[in-house]
Amino acid sequence: MNGDETKLVLQDSASPLELIPDYGLWPWWLAAGIIVLLGIALIISIKMRKPAAANIAAAREAAYRDASAGLQQCLAADAREAAVQSSLILRKYLSIAAGDPALFETHEEFISRQDALQALTQDARNAAGDVFSNLAALKYAPEIPGKAAAEVISESRALLDILHHGFAK
Repeated sequence: MNGDETKLVLQDSASPLELIPDYGLWPWWLAAGIIVLLGIALIISIKMRKPAAANIAAAREAAYRDASAGLQQCLAADAREAAVQSSLILRKYLSIAAGDPALFETHEEFISRQDALQALTQDARNAAGDVFSNLAALKYAPEIPGKAAAEVISESRALLDILHHGFAK
């Protein structure tokens, strides 16, 4: 060999902190920004998913106009047909205006239900019970009743007015 021997020189070891890359605070700021943006997106999506609060008064007024027009256009030949059409129109009105399932129930189910028409005053509920009972008697009579169709429609129209003005505040 040449005589040039390389000596091993021991050096002080490097501090472990020097081996860790220094990124600063920007990753934390980036993570915080992403979290804030996700939170805002979540809040917006929740607000967009909720159905808009329905204007109950406008829905009741529209249902009243529809029911009133339906009763006005009712051209029944006899009392039974007038009772069937009037009952359907009034029950549809109640299903929209009062949120009551009266449209989908039989007369017996309707009168036996304790929570029927809770949105209405007691007088309006009583009037509804009486008129719906009369309509049911006309609809299910064994023979066609001798009552005039115009009279049945007139009673139904009066009940519609009572129901429309009979909502508890």
